[in-house]
Amino acid sequence: MSDCCEQKKKVRPEAEKRALISRLNRIIGQMNGIRKMIEEDRYCDDVLTQLAAADKAVQSLAALILEEHMRTCIVENIQSGNTEVVGEIVDLFKRFR
Repeated sequence: MSDCCEQKKKVRPEAEKRALISRLNRIIGQMNGIRKMIEEDRYCDDVLTQLAAADKAVQSLAALILEEHMRTCIVENIQSGNTEVVGEIVDLFKRFR
């Protein structure tokens, strides 16, 4: 396995890690806001609108991580002769349908 993902661990540069955590914190904030909306008996349509926005934010974060995974871990594994990772990426795509 390559240095990128040695033993299923991904060491990310600090700037990338900060950006991902920042996005994740915004998503957590959205979810906390939705919880508060439910606690306050807000109208269903309003809650569903916010849930759709949070879902899109999660999907966007997942897409960023998947893209980076393909550009680094998958490419490095294939270049080092480990073509078994092709099955891994196929499984990932199936999960994100």
